[in-house]
Amino acid sequence: MDTITPDKMVPNFKNEIAEKIGLQEIKPCYACGSCTGVCPVREVVEDFDPRRLIHMIILGMREQVLSSDLIWFCCQCNSCYFVCPQSIRFSRVAAELQKIAIAEGFVDDDFMKRLSPVNDYLVDLCRRTMFEKVKHGLRGPQSMPCWQKNTCKESTTID
Repeated sequence: MDTITPDKMVPNFKNEIAEKIGLQEIKPCYACGSCTGVCPVREVVEDFDPRRLIHMIILGMREQVLSSDLIWFCCQCNSCYFVCPQSIRFSRVAAELQKIAIAEGFVDDDFMKRLSPVNDYLVDLCRRTMFEKVKHGLRGPQSMPCWQKNTCKESTTID
């Protein structure tokens, strides 16, 4: 890995991304790691770490982020959003990073062709993740009493 020096940083990068995804700022991330802990992609791609990518954006590591293969691995399941205490939806960040990477020539057609089989796997991973969320209640049974009531296996009788 190359040494990152201040002259390679783009301090406004965090504001650029925040504006594109509709946030006032992306700075509220305090790197708690909740997003990384629940990420289904992280289970199969050890280097994938939404927290690290957010941190790189905040530091202004524009070129390193946009040229990274990792921005293409988010399966858009939004698991991170449901656990983020700052309500950052990394899937929107990843989608925006992908758009910028394409527009600015950080990827070429050959890369996109090689990525195609991976995308099929990510779609399947996302689908399985969503089924798990539905099975357990999107935010957990404690916050969805109607879901728990209507899907409870135990029968209850009203006196």
